[in-house]
Amino acid sequence: MGLSYRKSIKFGPFRLNLSRRGVGHSWGNRAFRVTRTADGRRTLSVNLPGGFHWRKTLSGRRR
Repeated sequence: MGLSYRKSIKFGPFRLNLSRRGVGHSWGNRAFRVTRTADGRRTLSVNLPGGFHWRKTLSGRRR
């Protein structure tokens, strides 16, 4: 089991995510969120009532 670290800081609808891999950020609410991860991926997430959700990766990793 490896050591991991993750800290999330909220500023209203904006969230800053700190981890060992770097800094990521996301914007939105429970129903709709756009995320940029520390490794450069951008993801769109839509969550519907009843446990249904949809996630789409908009762009791949930076090299």
